[in-house]
Amino acid sequence: MNHHYVKKYFYITLLLFCLFSLGAKAQENKGVAAAGKEAIEGLNIYPNPATSDRIYITSKSSQSKDVEIYDVLGKKILQSTLSGKELNITSLTPGVYIIKVKEGDASATRKLIVK
Repeated sequence: MNHHYVKKYFYITLLLFCLFSLGAKAQENKGVAAAGKEAIEGLNIYPNPATSDRIYITSKSSQSKDVEIYDVLGKKILQSTLSGKELNITSLTPGVYIIKVKEGDASATRKLIVK
């Protein structure tokens, strides 16, 4: 009877290990896709952490940028199209945000900290 339980735990452990490995692989592949040719070249978001009421978003291209800022729960807090590089963030309270920048076909997502 004892042998049966050992075998069962072995298979459960093996299954969990396989699931964990697959999950890690999926994360790796996702990272590669995000860093592919659709990334925004030379993207720079500063200052980060932001301490004033504005941040600056620059890249190698001078195209206009669609900017969306989400809170940690995924709720869109701010949406703007920048023709320059300055973004007013006075409406953001201190905290951690996700900033999504789209420029033509390329897009990038970064973490933004507001102090």
